[in-house]
Amino acid sequence: MRLNEDPAAFEAFYRRHVDAVLRFVTRRVSDPHLAADLTADIFVAVLDSAHTYVPGRGSEAAWLYGIARNVVSAQHRRAARESRAGSRLAGRRLMDDDDLTRMEERIDAGRQMRHAWEALAGLPEGERAVLELVAVDQLSLKEAAAALGIRQVTARVRLHRARRALRDVASPASVYLEGQA
Repeated sequence: MRLNEDPAAFEAFYRRHVDAVLRFVTRRVSDPHLAADLTADIFVAVLDSAHTYVPGRGSEAAWLYGIARNVVSAQHRRAARESRAGSRLAGRRLMDDDDLTRMEERIDAGRQMRHAWEALAGLPEGERAVLELVAVDQLSLKEAAAALGIRQVTARVRLHRARRALRDVASPASVYLEGQA
């Protein structure tokens, strides 16, 4: 069958079978627009696979109904996938512009904190402990010294060293931590 090479042959084939194919499709789908679309898809598939038709295997109508069945089945599978995806999203509120802005701000703030913790990890234990107590836990220098069991002047020296080390790293985290004390 040379439907894809002979427009007149395809037109004759189409006219012979379009009503039957449309009836076949409308028995399987309830939306008239979808039925029309699937009918068109079936005839496009006919053009794509015309070279596979072998008259000895059966009539052209049987071959056509096989194609129609495959197209309709593919549509049902596609609709089922979309329905499952829709049910997974059901009950979830979509994000608006304000939500996206807040989410970006949280990500940026989290990035700063990750940089801060990475920078802190590189400090000696004594310096890191003083800096954490002062910058993160909001203790005064005197309270931090008492919590660590060290003199206040020792705490001041360690805090100064920690801040200098973070300044040398010059990351946004160091600026954040310095502003906290």
